[in-house]
Amino acid sequence: MISLEDVSLDFGDVTVLSGIDLRVEPTEFVGLVGPNGAGKTSLLRLVNGVLDPDEGAVVVDGQRVSELSASELSRRLATVPQDTHVGFSFTAEQLVEMGRTPHQSRFSWRRDERPVEAAMDRTETTHLRERRVDELSGGERQRVLLARALAQEPSMLVLDEPTASLDINHQVGVLELVRALVDDGVGAIAAIHDLDLAARYCDRLVLLHDGEVHARGRPETVLERTRLATAFETETAVTKNPVTGTPTVAAIADRPDRDVRVHVVGGGEGAAAAVRALWREGFDVTVGLAPEGDVVAELANQLELEVVTAPAFERPAEPRRRAAAALAARADVLVLTEGPGDAGVADAVETPRIDATLASAGTGVARGDGGDADAVDDEQALLEAVLAAVGLL
Repeated sequence: MISLEDVSLDFGDVTVLSGIDLRVEPTEFVGLVGPNGAGKTSLLRLVNGVLDPDEGAVVVDGQRVSELSASELSRRLATVPQDTHVGFSFTAEQLVEMGRTPHQSRFSWRRDERPVEAAMDRTETTHLRERRVDELSGGERQRVLLARALAQEPSMLVLDEPTASLDINHQVGVLELVRALVDDGVGAIAAIHDLDLAARYCDRLVLLHDGEVHARGRPETVLERTRLATAFETETAVTKNPVTGTPTVAAIADRPDRDVRVHVVGGGEGAAAAVRALWREGFDVTVGLAPEGDVVAELANQLELEVVTAPAFERPAEPRRRAAAALAARADVLVLTEGPGDAGVADAVETPRIDATLASAGTGVARGDGGDADAVDDEQALLEAVLAAVGLL
């Protein structure tokens, strides 16, 4: 187990970390996320003993790191660095064998091949054993360094940006391996800059901001829009990846702040495309009626929008129809899409109306004033029609 107890670290007059309390249990994968300069790498250097805290204690398996020798600490945890460059032209096998150093006695340097073979087999690097490390690709070097760490036979792994500068296939491959190791009983703590990958593979996330823990917990709890906006100083949209089911984060640069309320009626991909386009452009968007479980209802919930839903393929109950009509009546513009969900909402209000037919990719046809305006064929036309309806274009 790794434990940081009220840890603070200063570099001169600059506070790098302040009041950090953190535990990493065995068989747990904890990801450190946050902007550059938040203190992720410094925290890892405290864990592996490279730095000493100015206040508090770093404990590994019940003992302070400061009280452990380098060999004792290396038998308990192994570090996989961000920089995969190796200064000498070792073979891959020679580099992995270096992981056995903490287990060697100064009087006996017998070569124990079993952990080395097991580590290279587990990381699928056996075929690279005779290759020079400086001839390997970035992904291959990263796996060899991971094999070296495994050869130490640690109970904990410390990884600093293990996917940095790797192609997506190598990113996934490395994290799949770490995830499998954790499932087999090895704990891991890693600084990860890719929030989507962190959400996909980590059990818990710790969001650092200005050297402090800004949030911690399950990925879906930590990767919350307002928390990320504070930490990264940018607007974000947090939705669910349709394939992995884990949170996915999109940064939205310079999202306008428009004092215009738009209500979207309907369901399906077309309604979702309209909501995405309008929200990105800074409109205050509400939704309803929308079928329960529909893609637009899910999107509205993820964007924390007001939404009224009704059971699909059923006549909506009158209270729900009235609730949707109330949202529509408060809007400056009503966008009526072709998907299911109208149920008379548009006819119940006098809000200026735009009929829209948008494909999921954001292309399609938008018509203003019930179809009297000229037809256009992309989502930009919808945005222009909304601005025109409120006199801003």
